[in-house]
Amino acid sequence: MRLLLVGCTGFVGRELVPQLLAAKHQLILVSRKAASGFDQALQTGQLEWLQINPADPNSWLDGPLLTALAQVEGVVNLAGEPIAEQRWTAAHCQKLESSRLDTTTALVKAMNQLKTPPRVLLNASAVGYYGTSPDGYFTEKSPCGQDFLAHLCERWEAAAAAKPSATRLVVVRIGIVLGPDGGALGKMLPVFRLGIGGPVGSGLQWMSWIHRTDLCQLIEKALEERAWSGVVNGVAPESVPMASFAAVLGKTLGRPSLLPVPGPLLKILLGDGARVVLEGQQVVSERLAGLGFRFKYPDLCQALSAATMPTTH
Repeated sequence: MRLLLVGCTGFVGRELVPQLLAAKHQLILVSRKAASGFDQALQTGQLEWLQINPADPNSWLDGPLLTALAQVEGVVNLAGEPIAEQRWTAAHCQKLESSRLDTTTALVKAMNQLKTPPRVLLNASAVGYYGTSPDGYFTEKSPCGQDFLAHLCERWEAAAAAKPSATRLVVVRIGIVLGPDGGALGKMLPVFRLGIGGPVGSGLQWMSWIHRTDLCQLIEKALEERAWSGVVNGVAPESVPMASFAAVLGKTLGRPSLLPVPGPLLKILLGDGARVVLEGQQVVSERLAGLGFRFKYPDLCQALSAATMPTTH
C-alpha cells in the first residue's frame, strides 16, 4: 500500500517505519523534523519525507501535503505530545490537546475534500479513554471516563470519526508501550540497572501494556485487513499491578526492585501528569482474538526480556 504517516518519527515510529518498509509498503512520512535516517529508502524512493507541521490547518489546504494525501491508500495518525513527561501546566495541557485534535481535525477535513479519499485511516487513542480505576475492568465496550485524559481521548476519537464514509476507520486505544529506547520503560531502565528501582506509588495500580513490536504488527494488520474497523484496545492479554511489573523487571535485569518511588515525589516532578502512572486502569481487548491477532509477546516476562535487549533500530 501507499501510506501517509503522521506522528511516526517518535518512539513507536522508530520500529513501525522499518517494519512497513520491510513489508514493501510505499511511505510518505510527515514530520516537523528534518529527514533523519532511512537513507536507502529515501534514495530508492520507497520513502518520501515531508518536513511540514501537520498540526497547522493551513498545511492541509494545498501544496505537497494535500497532494500526498490524494495519492495514498491509507493513513496512520499517531500524532500527539507525550502524556506523562511534563507537569500539566495550562500551557502543556493546551499542547496535549492541540497536538492531537488540531492534527486529526485538519487531516480528516482534508480527506473529506478528496474525490477519492484513502481507503483506511488508523488513528491512535489511549487507554486513558476509560479513566483511572483501582478495581475497574475495561473492554472496548466500556464507557468513557470523566477525567481530563478521558475527555481528550473522547474528542480525539470524535475528530477521527468525522472521516469520509468511504474510509474504513480503526482506532487503537494504546496502553503503555514497552521498548528499550523510550516510553515509560526507557525512563525506568537506568534506575533499575543501578539497583535502586521499585514500584511507583502504591504499587497496586494497574499497568495495561503492550510490547512495541506487537503494537507495530497490530497497526500493519489493521491497515491491510478489511475486517479490522472500529475501536481496538492495543494492550497485551494480561494487565499487571505496578508492584508485579517492577518485580518482573528487576528479575529480568538481575537487580533488586525493592525501593518504591513515593507518589508525592512524582507529583512534585509531574504535577497532574503523575496520575497516569499513579492510578492506571485494567484494560483488556475482547476483539483482538476474534480478528486473528497473535501476540509475539503476550507474557510480561517475555516482553521485558525482549524490551531490555539493546535496540537494533
